[in-house]
Amino acid sequence: MTDVTLYDRDPHYIPRVAAVHDMCGYGKCSLTAAIPILSAAGCDVCPVPTALFSAHTRYAVFTFHDTTDILSGYLDAWRKENVDLDGVYSGFLGSPDQVAIIQRLYREYPKALRLVDPVMGDAGKMYPTYTPELCEAMGALADGADVLMPNLTEASILTKRDYPGQDLDDAAVTDLLDALLKLGAKNVVLKGIDHGDGKIVNYVASASTGAEAKVELAHDKLPYMIHGTGDAFASALCGAVLAGRGLAESAEIAGEFVRHAMESTRYQPNFEERGVSFELNLGELTGLVK
Repeated sequence: MTDVTLYDRDPHYIPRVAAVHDMCGYGKCSLTAAIPILSAAGCDVCPVPTALFSAHTRYAVFTFHDTTDILSGYLDAWRKENVDLDGVYSGFLGSPDQVAIIQRLYREYPKALRLVDPVMGDAGKMYPTYTPELCEAMGALADGADVLMPNLTEASILTKRDYPGQDLDDAAVTDLLDALLKLGAKNVVLKGIDHGDGKIVNYVASASTGAEAKVELAHDKLPYMIHGTGDAFASALCGAVLAGRGLAESAEIAGEFVRHAMESTRYQPNFEERGVSFELNLGELTGLVK
């Protein structure tokens, strides 16, 4: 595919993005990743908190508060203040009803980019607060998404397929990308294919050129796993897109940003438990906007 540019960035203008995500007090994910990462890429980030967690759901102990009841009034207040948006970036949701909240943003800001990270699970399992009803509702956000960014678990849920494991051959990747595009997404970034060859591979495909014309982006795999890398990747990708970079270039930038952040995390105490430490690498994104 020819790389597609989704946003024409005026270097003097700061685009405003609604980040529809949960807020975790500890664990380096969701809004605690999206706000600094998008800000580093020169964006004005307006959080729409879908839930409040003491820590993310990989921890044995966490508190969870669903914010659905406050969100309609929250957005009503935005409209009264004439808040405008250039993008709507959605991730972790607290309930099926929150899909309608995002769709309201789409209606009220029809020119805003729709950037969808369909956060539902990983490694073949749904996250603990998710239900089949919430996953079914999440599928509605694929239709019309300017960028849909699932991992393999989420791609399987969206396309109603069994989870295939992390190693897919080329034909299977193309078939899965085609199925995701048929859900109505304009562009898809499929994350996290692991062939066991020391690389993590992401794929980018566009409805305009089809899944066969996909772009393959390989990054060196590090010998440890850290939580929060998916949110950091999606946030960095959105930041690069809103910096005016092409989608495939943005995915490449995001992949390398995450790899470098994981390398920085390695030097922190209890690094495998703390979540990805990206703070020392934010300059990579600040440099996107001149």
